[in-house]
Amino acid sequence: MRRFQILGAMLIVACSSFVALATGSSTAISGDYVEARTASVFAGACHYNGEVVTVGRDAVMAWHIKSGQWNGVNLAGLRAVAVVAAQNNLDEEDGARQSEIVIDSRDDAQAAAFVDVLRTRHAAALGKIVSVRRDSVTFRHEKGSYRVEAAKFATLAVSAMPNSECCKMPHMVWYAPLVRLTDRKVGYTAKATYAGGALGDPWERGRENSAFYGSLSL
Repeated sequence: MRRFQILGAMLIVACSSFVALATGSSTAISGDYVEARTASVFAGACHYNGEVVTVGRDAVMAWHIKSGQWNGVNLAGLRAVAVVAAQNNLDEEDGARQSEIVIDSRDDAQAAAFVDVLRTRHAAALGKIVSVRRDSVTFRHEKGSYRVEAAKFATLAVSAMPNSECCKMPHMVWYAPLVRLTDRKVGYTAKATYAGGALGDPWERGRENSAFYGSLSL
């Protein structure tokens, strides 16, 4: 009987090792995330209805990875910014989307691993990725304030809303973040910009409650 138990345990270990090799080794990815839309995400019903069919087709998304691995590659320290553009408001998942991405990474393997994360976990949000390049990205997060800049590409300046109003009045939050977050909050966007490129002409938005931020949960 004991011999069968030992053989069974050996089979379980062998199967587990095979699965790990087949799927690639990954650990939970954590960090900070912020996005800003070209439409208010926290507003009165009339304001929302006035925007939903006319704007909200673009967004700037930014990541700062603090820990985690993907297919055995350590992603800690990576920073990235993406701009996504859609034919319709980003709340409509069936609208065609395209995106550009800038990655500030230590090496080629890390950058490639993060692109694979985006294609695997955020394909619906980003749509067709038309451009990926490596460049400097700054990501500053201090007490609910976010400042992100990818030179000659995109910028974000987002602050926490006073008194966590988005939590006290959840009926005024009309959208959900483009990626899954822990402790999601709505932020005030002082400024969000796209310098123009593969997705089209430059744009700038600001002075509106158009941002989401929180902790990554991948």
